[in-house]
Amino acid sequence: MSTRERDPYEVLGVGRDADEGQIKKAFRKLARELHPDVNDHDPDAEEKFKEAAEAYEILNDAERRRLYDQFGHEGLRSGGRVPNFDGFGSISDLFQSFFGGGRADGPRQGQDIALGIELDMEESFRGVERELSFEAVDRCEHCNGNGAEPGTPIKTCERCGGQGVLQGVQRTPLGDIVRQVACDVCDGDGRVAETPCETCDGRGRHVGTRDLKVEIPAGIDNGQRVRIAGRGHAGERGGPPGDLYVVAQIRPDSRFMRDGDDLYVAVDVGSPHAVLGVTKTIEHFDGPLEVKVKPGSQPGDIITIRGKGMPSVRRRRHHGDLHVVVNVVVLKKPTKEQKKLLQELADSITPDQLDVGESLTDRLRRLLLAR
Repeated sequence: MSTRERDPYEVLGVGRDADEGQIKKAFRKLARELHPDVNDHDPDAEEKFKEAAEAYEILNDAERRRLYDQFGHEGLRSGGRVPNFDGFGSISDLFQSFFGGGRADGPRQGQDIALGIELDMEESFRGVERELSFEAVDRCEHCNGNGAEPGTPIKTCERCGGQGVLQGVQRTPLGDIVRQVACDVCDGDGRVAETPCETCDGRGRHVGTRDLKVEIPAGIDNGQRVRIAGRGHAGERGGPPGDLYVVAQIRPDSRFMRDGDDLYVAVDVGSPHAVLGVTKTIEHFDGPLEVKVKPGSQPGDIITIRGKGMPSVRRRRHHGDLHVVVNVVVLKKPTKEQKKLLQELADSITPDQLDVGESLTDRLRRLLLAR
């Protein structure tokens, strides 16, 4: 399988007018699907991965893409821009640029894992322990990660002579450039298993399902994450594992809205109660909470209760505040007796009793400026 016979646009599944971002996105998607470390069900996955990498090399280089568009693969060969790596060299460079690693001598740390977890606001308020199940690349226990069937030797790689690297020549307008790349046989290790491990096919790692209990701290907000060191994908050649990041996704609450560590809640108050004052009960996460609405409260007035907001993740033993917004509700369908009483009340009201100290226009202007 070779992109010298296939159209690189077809290999990546993009149009000829695709921009750099579309090309990179298409290659990233294919690379994640086809890389041998994660694809063990398609026997042609490695060849397909190399094919996609070679196609990306052509289309990601403006000059090589121009030559291909004008003259096809023959134009690339005659233009002297095809590196002499027998089809293996720069694939490792591409994988390195996309996945933060790449084939190289010595140990390599495993990649990180990110998982989303949905929480109710009350779970966020209290903190919660969750059991997570996810797929991860783990070290093969059968071969202890060395890729060899237990009891069989690991020998020096014949292709690279144990160096782990190969040299290739790239022709450029300025002359030939000698480059070193990781050996495609031993993957830069310098050694190969004489009898590959039957469990992991000699890779030293395999994809498995992992179960893990995770403590989510009280007060975590939407988009914040919990880092669990060493629980990401397994490293290679004795390298340390990556980390696991659990990202919180907080579902909206029917009662409360959150702003930082503060909570906001609206409380309905009948217009007579707003005039006379009333005590309302709010179902808080900590239990019923009594709120005193003072006489003469106006629509939109805010009652602040210190320390009844969300616990702070960053500041130990600190809580935000609870802001209760007064929503004055007008009486609907009053009885005849109520209408009579309301009329008597309306007739008795004087203009100075309606002075709230701030006009509606001024209040709206202040609220808009505060946004």
